[in-house]
Amino acid sequence: QVQLVESGGGLVQAGGSLRLSCAASGSISSINAMGWYRQAPGKQRELVAGITLGGSTQYAESVKGRFTISRDNAKNAVYLQMNSLKPEDTAVYYCQIAVMTMTHRYQEVWGQGTLVTVSP
Repeated sequence: QVQLVESGGGLVQAGGSLRLSCAASGSISSINAMGWYRQAPGKQRELVAGITLGGSTQYAESVKGRFTISRDNAKNAVYLQMNSLKPEDTAVYYCQIAVMTMTHRYQEVWGQGTLVTVSP
């Protein structure tokens, strides 16, 4: 069993910054891709940023230049640094990982979500 614990969400004024963290624990052999998604009220969940095992990154157009994804493989953790936040960034943010377990099972695991609210 693999679990993800997210932290770092909260309320911030427009133009401010937040840093989200997500740590994985459990029966982990290796973690391939890691990513952050978000879901705003009434909207579908969307990919915000992703990072491969090798460190290649991708970002949604709406966050390019403002958000930075990073990972610490030693800690099985992924981070999302969010700068210049806008009210439209308000959403529940979820981390997701693609993991190979110690029992050689491939799983996609989701965090519980953390709310980010950006006030005007």
